Amino acid sequence: MTKTKKIDVARDFHDELIGRFPSDSDYNGQKFRDEFLVPALKKFDEVMVVFDGVEGYGSSFLDEAFGGLIHTCHLHKDEVKRKLKLVSKEDESLVEEIVGYIERA
Repeated sequence: MTKTKKIDVARDFHDELIGRFPSDSDYNGQKFRDEFLVPALKKFDEVMVVFDGVEGYGSSFLDEAFGGLIHTCHLHKDEVKRKLKLVSKEDESLVEEIVGYIERA
C-alpha cells in the first residue's frame, strides 16, 4: 500500500511564496523545502504538492525548494521525480517549471 502525503501549499504554508532564504521572507523556498518537502519525501512513498490558491511564487523560491532537494539536500533526482506529484490546475506551466529546476540541479 502506497503512503501518500498531500501538501496544499496555500493552506499548509502560505499563498504568497517569496525568496530563496529566510532573510528574504518568512515564506521562502529553504523553509518550505526543509520543513515540508524533505520530511515528507523521507517518510512517504508519494508526496502530492498542490499549488492551487497560491497567489505568487518566484523562481528563486521554486529553485531553492525543489532544485535544492538535489543540490543542497543531496536527494537522488530519480527518487524525487518518482515520489513528487505536482498539481496546479490554475497554472499548468508551473509543474513544467518545477521539473526543470529538478532536472538542472
